[in-house]
Amino acid sequence: MRELAGPWQPLIALYAALVGFAHFWLGGAGLMELVAREAFGAGRWTQDVFLVLEPLQMRGFHLLTLLPLIFVIYPARPGASPARRPSLPDLVLASLSGAASLYFLAHAQQINARMEFIDPLTGLEWWLGVIAVVTLLEAIRRAVAPILAGIVIVSLLYMYVGQWMPGVFNTRPFSVAMIIETVYIVPIVGGIFGPLTGIVAGTIAMFILFGAFVQGSGTGRLFSNFGAAVAGRFAGGPAKVSVITSGLFGTMSGSTVSNVATTGSITIPMMKRLGYAPAVAGGIEAAASTGGAIMPPVMGAAAFVMSEITNIPYGDIIVTAAIGAVLYFFAIFVSVHFEAKRLELAAMESDTIPPWREVARDSHLILPIAVLVWLLVERWSGNFAAFAATTLMMVCASLRSHTRMGPRAIIDAFGNGARTMAVLAAAVAGAGIITSALTVTGLVVAFGGIVKGLAGGSLALLCLLLMLTALILGMGVPTTPAYIITAALGSPVLQEYGVDLLPAHLFMFYFAVLADATPPVAVASYAAAAIAGANPMATAVQALRFALAGFVVGYAFIYDQGIIWRGGMVTVIEDTVTLIAALTLVGAAFGGFLRTRLSGPARVIALASGLFAAFGHMVSDHVRLGFVLAVLALFWFVPRLFAAREERHA
Repeated sequence: MRELAGPWQPLIALYAALVGFAHFWLGGAGLMELVAREAFGAGRWTQDVFLVLEPLQMRGFHLLTLLPLIFVIYPARPGASPARRPSLPDLVLASLSGAASLYFLAHAQQINARMEFIDPLTGLEWWLGVIAVVTLLEAIRRAVAPILAGIVIVSLLYMYVGQWMPGVFNTRPFSVAMIIETVYIVPIVGGIFGPLTGIVAGTIAMFILFGAFVQGSGTGRLFSNFGAAVAGRFAGGPAKVSVITSGLFGTMSGSTVSNVATTGSITIPMMKRLGYAPAVAGGIEAAASTGGAIMPPVMGAAAFVMSEITNIPYGDIIVTAAIGAVLYFFAIFVSVHFEAKRLELAAMESDTIPPWREVARDSHLILPIAVLVWLLVERWSGNFAAFAATTLMMVCASLRSHTRMGPRAIIDAFGNGARTMAVLAAAVAGAGIITSALTVTGLVVAFGGIVKGLAGGSLALLCLLLMLTALILGMGVPTTPAYIITAALGSPVLQEYGVDLLPAHLFMFYFAVLADATPPVAVASYAAAAIAGANPMATAVQALRFALAGFVVGYAFIYDQGIIWRGGMVTVIEDTVTLIAALTLVGAAFGGFLRTRLSGPARVIALASGLFAAFGHMVSDHVRLGFVLAVLALFWFVPRLFAAREERHA
C-alpha cells in the first residue's frame, strides 16, 4: 500500500472517509426511512430524503466508489511504481473502473428489467463489460492476490473453451458476448454485480465500519488489558494473553492478518522475551488470530456470505458455531500452557500487568458489542444490528474523555473502513465471476460427480477430499472468496451424503479459514513471522500445530451433532466433553507436558488417544467418551508412569 504524500494524502483520506460515511448512511437509510414513515406517513419523499437505493443501485455505487480507490492506494509494481502518489496509468484505470460501475448504477432499473441472453448487448455495454473485467482483474492482482486473479482468468477461459473439452468438462458454447453479459450485466446468477457483491455492499460493509470504530474507540485496548489481567500472572503469560486478546479482537474484526498486525505487535515480542522461540511465538499468534475469523459474533465476511447463500439467519449461524469456536481457542490455550510448563517459562512481570481498575475504565465500550450480539441472536437484520452498534459505539466512546473520538478519529475510522472494504469488494466481485462460471458451465455438477466417484460412497473420504480442496484453494486467496468457491463445489456433495445444509457450510468455512495458517502458503503465519523475525515456513508449521484443533472441530460439525446444539442437552454435553478431553491430550502430546514432563512414548500415547477420541466415529459416542476420560485420568493420577526420564529420577 502506498504512503501517499503531498496533496494526495489529505485528498484521498477525505475521499475514503466520505466513501465510508456514505456506506454507513446508506446501510442505515432503510431503517431511518422506516422510522420517518411511521412518524410522518408514507411517501416517496422519505426515500429521496434518506437516499434509499435499490439493491442493484447499491451494488453499482459500492464498486463505483471503492474500485478506483484501489488504483490510487496500491501501486502496480511495488518498488517500480511511484510510492507517494498515483501515476497517470493509475488514474486512467481508476476512471475506467468507475465508468463501468457508473453505467451499472445509472441503468440499474433497465438492467433489472432486461431479458438475460435474449435482449442483445449494446456496443457500449460490450466495451464497458470488457473494461469492468480488465480493471477488476488488475485491482485483484494489486490489492488481493495474483492467485485469485489467475483463478478468475482461468474461469473466463473455461467458459470459452469448455465447448471443446472432453467428458464431464464439456460445456455448451459460450460466445465472447455471452461471457461478457454473464459476468457484467446479468446480476442474478453471479458476476461482478451479483448477489455476493450485494452482501458486501450492504451487511458486510456495515460490520467492517463497526470494526473500524471498535479499533478507533480503544476497544482493542480493553481486550488487550483484559487478556493481560486474566492470564498474565500464569506461566507463559504473554502467549495466553495472545490467545485471549486475539479471540476477543477477532470477534470484532474477523480478519486473520488484521489480528496478527494488531495484537501480534504487542504479544510476539513479549513471548520472545520470556523464552519462546521466534517461530513458536509467531505460530501461537497466527493460530490464535486465525481463530478470530471463526469466533462469533462477527465471524468475518465469509459468515455473512454463508447466511445469504443458505438463507439461514446470521444469529442462528453464530449460535451454531459458538461451541466449536470455544473449543478451538481452548485447545490453543491448553497447548500454550503445556508448552510453557515444559519450558518453565515465567509469567509476565507484575508491573506490565494492568490492574483491574484499568480494565474497568474502558468497560463502557462493551455495551455496543452486547447490543450487537443481542440484535443478531434476536434475528434482526445484520444491517440494522451493525448500524445500531456502530452508532452506539460513537455514543458510548464519547462518555469518557480518554475514549472520546474527535473529528479526526471519526474521519480516520470511516477512512480505514473504506480501505478495508475496497480490498474485499474486489475479492468478492472476482469470486462472483468464478461463481458464474461454475454455475452456467455446470462445472459444479461435474466436480460433484468426480469427487463422489473418488469417495466411493465413503463420507470420511469425501470430507478428506473436500478439506484438501478448501486448503489448496485457500492458499494465497482470502478467506471469503476461498469459502465462496469451495462452498459452491463441496456443500451440494455433502448434502447428497446426508449432511445438513448448515454443518456442510460450516465444514467448508472452517477449512477455508484454516488455509490462512496452513503451509506452504499461509498469509497469517507469514505476517506473524515478519513481526517475530522468524522463518516463515517454520512459523507456518508451528501455527499448524497450534491450530490443529480447527481440523478436529471442522470434522466435528459433520460427525458430532452435539457441538451444533443438536440431539438434546445430553448429546451436547457428551460431545463437548469428549472433544475437550481429546484436545487436552493432543495439546499435551505436542506440548510434552501433563502434570509432568512426558516421555516420548507417553506423547505418542497421548496423541493417538486424543485423535482416536476425536475421529474414532466407528465406535459409539459413549465408548469414545469413556475411553478418553480413562486415558486422561491415567495421565493425571499416575503421572510417574508417563514422566520423562529426568522427572522419574527427581
